[in-house]
Formats: sequence, C-alpha cells, structure tokens
Amino acid sequence: MPESPLGIGPVGVLTARAIVCARTARGFAQRQLAERVTALGRPMTITMLSRIECRQRRCDVDDLVAIAAALGVSPLALLAETS
Repeated sequence: MPESPLGIGPVGVLTARAIVCARTARGFAQRQLAERVTALGRPMTITMLSRIECRQRRCDVDDLVAIAAALGVSPLALLAETS
C-alpha cells in the first residue's frame, strides 16, 4: 500500500489493524460498530469507520475512545496491539 497522503504513521497503521481485529473478533460488521459509536455520542458513518480501518482517515483521540467503548475495550487495548 502506498504511503498515506495524511501521513498516518506506523502506530496509526497498527491501531487501525487492531480496530479491525477487535471488531471482527466480536462479530460486528462495520455498520454495527458505526451505529454503536454513534449511539455513544460520537457520530460515525460506515464510510468514516471504513476509512479509519483502511488507513485513509486518521483515527483521532475522540474516535479512538468512542470506538474502544463501542467494542467494550479500553483505548489502551487498541494501542497496546501496536507493541
């Protein structure tokens, strides 16, 4: 995959992978996770989530916290996967 024009670094890439792994391990489709994130007060479309997972959009701290909550994990659990 070519380098992202957004400058997503190696930790961002690994965090995106961790989100995908956690989502699929819980059996959530992207639509389900996006709906759960939105229900928690952080509006997120399927497109936004897809772009985060495909490393076409940065996952900012607010996104990370909401995604982690929707997955039932600590944000650190998604970052710890980058070690």
